[in-house]
Amino acid sequence: MIVLLPGDGIGAEVVGAARRVLDAVAPDLAYETHAIGGAAIDEGGDPLPPRTLEACLGADAVILGAVGGPKWSDPRAAVRPEQGLLRLRSALGVYANLRPVRVIEALAARSPLRPERVAGVDFLVVRELTGGIYFGSPRGRDTESGEVRAFDTMSYSRTEIARVVELACRFAEGRRRKVTSVDKANVLESSRLWRETAEEVCAEHPEVTLEHQLVDSCAMRLLTHAREFDVIVTSNLFGDILTDEAAALTGSLGVLPSASVGDGTRGLYEPIHGSAPDIAGKGIANPVGTIASAALMLRHSLDRPDAAAAIEAAIERALGAGALTTELGGDLGTEAMTDRILDALA
Repeated sequence: MIVLLPGDGIGAEVVGAARRVLDAVAPDLAYETHAIGGAAIDEGGDPLPPRTLEACLGADAVILGAVGGPKWSDPRAAVRPEQGLLRLRSALGVYANLRPVRVIEALAARSPLRPERVAGVDFLVVRELTGGIYFGSPRGRDTESGEVRAFDTMSYSRTEIARVVELACRFAEGRRRKVTSVDKANVLESSRLWRETAEEVCAEHPEVTLEHQLVDSCAMRLLTHAREFDVIVTSNLFGDILTDEAAALTGSLGVLPSASVGDGTRGLYEPIHGSAPDIAGKGIANPVGTIASAALMLRHSLDRPDAAAAIEAAIERALGAGALTTELGGDLGTEAMTDRILDALA
């Protein structure tokens, strides 16, 4: 059973598009739809209601649209949509976020970088998902000194680092056998532990070459030598930032998928874009990232690599034939773009 979490903004539109494509390649799948994020707050005050969590824990996989929006954007609010997503990731035990970045030839001209900078770019970012500064304690504000100070804590255990680096090494073994571990070891103690642990784990994978990269220089290399990367593994905060930067290589956030996985087969699949409330309900959201995320679900959670490959090939054929949504410079809306991908499946 697959749980669909449309969430907020354009979430319902793009998740609906993914469901249409899944019905074409895997008509035997069963679905339940539940609320999360701002929509769930509006319904009952909880961004991850118990019935949603229960359904997700019993599912084979979860597809998420997006959460958040201006309606719930007050940073001082006690309850926020993003809290539901963070709690869900923790409950599912998905500690690694996989973000493949591959420049499709038909979209190379959409990148702000010169064509020779993006041609042939194909790498995977493995981002640690349940630790680091987003979850560190203590955090808060201090006003005792008379000056308002805010503080957060970046904390990692050796176990948290080792398991995500291990996963990166296994993916690299099926690719070009190179892992780039990204940290800030020249400044941060947590990064020094990260670097030490990465070396220990990669030593157990002799066919994999390990390189270390400071996060600031990695950000530069992504724009100048992106083809050199194969698998990048990094912390929660650094991965969050670098993957959005990497999206610029492809020309649009709307075409990139992601998978959040752990030790089992169950995973959480979502596009990397946000809820885009400014275009919600207009029927112009790009569904490609969510459809591609559904393909990742078929591969990683349901062991249906042929169906996954069929979707990915159809996306590339449709884009190559000139099927483009408005933010890519075309004139297709969500439904029409989905139709073109379905046609390409045939």
